[in-house]
Amino acid sequence: MQDTPWRQLDGWLWGRLAQGEGLAARALRQLRYPYAVIRDLALGDVNLRAMGLVYNTLLALIPLLAFSFAVLKVFGAQRDLEPLLLEFFRPVGEAAPQLTARVMSFVNGVSSGLVGSVGFALLLWTLMGTIQKVEDSFNYLWRVEKPRTLGRRIAEYLVLVIVGPMLLVLAFGLGIAPPLMITALFIALYRFVPNTSVRWLPAIGGGLVAGALWWMVAQVFADLYTHARSITIVYAGFALIIAALVWTWAGWLILLIGVQVSFYLQNPAYLRLGLVELRLSAAETEDIALRLMLLVGRSHVQGARRWRNEGLARALRVPGIAVAQVTGILEQAGLLAADEHDAWLPGRDIDHITLQELLRVVRNPRSTLVDHDAAKPLPAVDALRAELQRASDEALQGRTLGSWVAANPE
Repeated sequence: MQDTPWRQLDGWLWGRLAQGEGLAARALRQLRYPYAVIRDLALGDVNLRAMGLVYNTLLALIPLLAFSFAVLKVFGAQRDLEPLLLEFFRPVGEAAPQLTARVMSFVNGVSSGLVGSVGFALLLWTLMGTIQKVEDSFNYLWRVEKPRTLGRRIAEYLVLVIVGPMLLVLAFGLGIAPPLMITALFIALYRFVPNTSVRWLPAIGGGLVAGALWWMVAQVFADLYTHARSITIVYAGFALIIAALVWTWAGWLILLIGVQVSFYLQNPAYLRLGLVELRLSAAETEDIALRLMLLVGRSHVQGARRWRNEGLARALRVPGIAVAQVTGILEQAGLLAADEHDAWLPGRDIDHITLQELLRVVRNPRSTLVDHDAAKPLPAVDALRAELQRASDEALQGRTLGSWVAANPE
């Protein structure tokens, strides 16, 4: 927000003109969504992640297709992979069949030479790493700091790479139009890939926007490549590779734009904040920690449904990234533990978690950036800090999370 144009637009879209129920005010509030997406793109982080995914695509494309080829071969549908690949490369125009043929020749070679041997492990490792990069990008845009556990990651990724190709071939065989198929794929990715609870309506909204962008950009790209003969003249045989790379980058960028749209549709409170790093004050961290530990303790005692980060964020009316930061501190200290569904429960018996310990953990999170032992001692500061700590300990003497929850059941 340091640039004047962004500050002016921000003040316009959230200023006095955008308040009220008039038609103009409602229109301005709706403009916040494209504004937020364009602003985040201008900051560069989204574009950098799209370019990083292009690099990962180069590493994983052949292994992914080889694995899909092996899966489909079991059902005798391996030849159905070629028309899907041709559809993906269609925006490069007349060169699409040539590019598809080259890739398929590599796939055939890899499938016959590596699958079923030691190379299978390398192939699978490359796939898992690439899918994890995609999940990391989705989690970044959803402000999710806690990734899937290793066990969930392996199980869900394997299901994706096995079932995904079969579903795509089935959809293609049923004659579903490519734009609809791409849009459905986007919706599924937006709904299930982020490690958080994404509602269907935001996922559908993001999928529709990304699907429309994909189709429009594909048409424009195909026309440009067909008519830009100078590209072929300048780059000769490399023109095909460059076109494929540019189209792959555009595809990833469109995919991430859809992620942003789905996030903002579900979390409109972030429209103004954007991708700016959230820095909590010590008082804010302490307040959030106390409130969420009370809620987690209550649900544990009452046998109610366990809290997850997104539910805590809604209940406490704070950004989800703030909850993620605080739960990370508490989990590291052993005061919180996550179950198999990433829901929170106390790290140990709540009658053995003292409020003194809770405040000490929150006020003194472990840091690798500062060497406190090497810091120059200042007796006056040390004495004051010890005095404040004694006052806090005396006020909380003998009080545990269990007794606090029992005294405040509602």
